[in-house]
Amino acid sequence: MTQTMPTAWIAMGANLGDRAATLGSALKALKALPGVSRVEASPLYETAPVGGPHQPPFLNACVRLDLNAGEPKILLSSLLSIEAGLGRRREGGVRWGPRVLDLDLLLFDDRMLSMEGLTLPHPRFHERAFVLRPLADLDPSLRHPGLGRTVSEMLSGVDQAGVFPWQDGTWPN
Repeated sequence: MTQTMPTAWIAMGANLGDRAATLGSALKALKALPGVSRVEASPLYETAPVGGPHQPPFLNACVRLDLNAGEPKILLSSLLSIEAGLGRRREGGVRWGPRVLDLDLLLFDDRMLSMEGLTLPHPRFHERAFVLRPLADLDPSLRHPGLGRTVSEMLSGVDQAGVFPWQDGTWPN
């Protein structure tokens, strides 16, 4: 029997400091995680902040991680470590406020779960153009395991105003 290896989908965002450099460093850290066999990143998008206080625009992207093995909670722990290592401080932060780095685990294969600190799929990603636009660049036919809709279908149902390709969309070296 052939066992398929898990695939995780990560949303990335930053709106403080050198946003592109921070996202580039986060991408390098994701590639270096144990058990990661392949990483594919979307183009970068500049996006208007959603909710929260007045703040600078974000750079956003999505990443596909193919893993040799792993569990969502372990991957989430790694994402939080990468955030902290690149300067993210969660204590006393404002909900939907500005941040150095945000890494959200959107999907882990087609798993659906809810536990302290982790809900899969991510509870609001299907409503957010700043997630769906870069996710569609990676796999427009990817299905939301709870809603049964593709990323392309979900994207067509949200307002995409405020989501623009950043420069030419390419990542910094």
